[in-house]
Amino acid sequence: MSVVDLILPKLGESIMEATILKWHKAVGDTIQLDETLLDIATDKVDSEIPSTTAGTITEILFEVNAVVPIGTVIARIQTSGSIVPTIKTETIQQQANSEPVLIPTIADEVPFTPTVSNEEIQHENSNEARFFSPLVLNIAQNEGVSFNELQQIPGTGSQGRVSKKDILQYVAQKKAGHIQPAIVNQVAASQTEPIVASAPTNTSNSNHQISTSNSSNIFPPVDHGFSTSNNAGKFANPDEVIVTGNTEIIEMDRMRKLIAKHMVESVQTSPHVTSFVEADVTNMVVWREKVKQLFEKREGTKLTFTPMFMECIAKVLEQFPYINCSLQGDNIILKKDINIGMATALPSGNLIVPVIKGANQLSIVGLSKAVNNLANAARNNQLKPQDTQGGTFTVTNVGTFGSIMGTPIIPQPQVAILALGAIKKRPVVIETPSGDAILVRHMMYLSMSYDHRIVDGAMGSSFLSAVAKAFEQWDQNRQWFQYV
Repeated sequence: MSVVDLILPKLGESIMEATILKWHKAVGDTIQLDETLLDIATDKVDSEIPSTTAGTITEILFEVNAVVPIGTVIARIQTSGSIVPTIKTETIQQQANSEPVLIPTIADEVPFTPTVSNEEIQHENSNEARFFSPLVLNIAQNEGVSFNELQQIPGTGSQGRVSKKDILQYVAQKKAGHIQPAIVNQVAASQTEPIVASAPTNTSNSNHQISTSNSSNIFPPVDHGFSTSNNAGKFANPDEVIVTGNTEIIEMDRMRKLIAKHMVESVQTSPHVTSFVEADVTNMVVWREKVKQLFEKREGTKLTFTPMFMECIAKVLEQFPYINCSLQGDNIILKKDINIGMATALPSGNLIVPVIKGANQLSIVGLSKAVNNLANAARNNQLKPQDTQGGTFTVTNVGTFGSIMGTPIIPQPQVAILALGAIKKRPVVIETPSGDAILVRHMMYLSMSYDHRIVDGAMGSSFLSAVAKAFEQWDQNRQWFQYV
């Protein structure tokens, strides 16, 4: 007989610790090689940790919510023979205050009728957010269980989370016809209705109209109160208004706390300067419209503006190495790899930044696949720790939600972040051989915040202008398939 120490593995170059979310096994349970033993959370993503050996668990050294340094022994497994398991309570670490990454529950969904205890029902009907492990999400995707259905499944795991057993039991009941058809149909029907984000009402002057399906209404339409039907029950006399002073306190989830901490640290660390420039992206719009259907049919992935922007930015970064660097003490570290992070909004409303590694080495096809794969993984909580590591420059598309420009905060230890505004049609004065002309063009604003300790105004503005010029010089007649 031998005892094997299970060590918390390295999860990324800058990740030094992780929070234990859930133990899938208890002391005395048997476990197989590569079977999931626990779920952990880092300041980037959540992961499942498999067992490195088969045997019987003899010790669990940390409790749920404990913050554990990388490389620490977290459990011990007896590989053969029979033993009497014991827990060494003196090795249990004190609980940390960290919380798991959460996805908010959609309050207006049709409830699933659970066959669980009253306590579980009360927990299920609460307003608490829910965490779904990558394993559960994969099973749901493979079995055709929508995210809305998944939200309604009662969980028997820690804090009411849906376990592998729960999702498999739900799938079996659904296939056997034990799930009420009306409920399933109502949930499915709710997914077919497009959810439109708040955006300018004059869509004729905007190239972006945000409409999504199969997702929660994170950005509900804004009611400006102009409709007469909305005036029912409203007071005409200001003196009749009743002010209650009521408030609602909502505790931040773990990811929001980390984002807040990182943003404050960045502002305190880097003196931020923001420069702005305008770009005529008509060539990009025309080219994409011309090739996008053939592109998707041939490559099996959609062509969005993001990979087009990324290609131009990566090319310009090669000419400005001090934009692609970091500062360590008094030393400037020039990064030879160009790894561009793309800020991505999660269904929870939080933000995560997956990284396109070696962006300057990828064709427009490679960039499209990288962008789409990382965005889908982020939305489905399937990012791996390495997917968010190693970024050297970051791009955030604030135009996705209708903003024309922004002043983003630099993600440390990088020295710059570029914001892409919404593409708008506007009349623009164009110089032609026969004189000035007013034409309708697709215009957008670019804004970049940079660390003034490293990047001066001349360099920052020159880089930004070079990016805008690269956008404007996109070849409308480009044969994209030659770049595969």
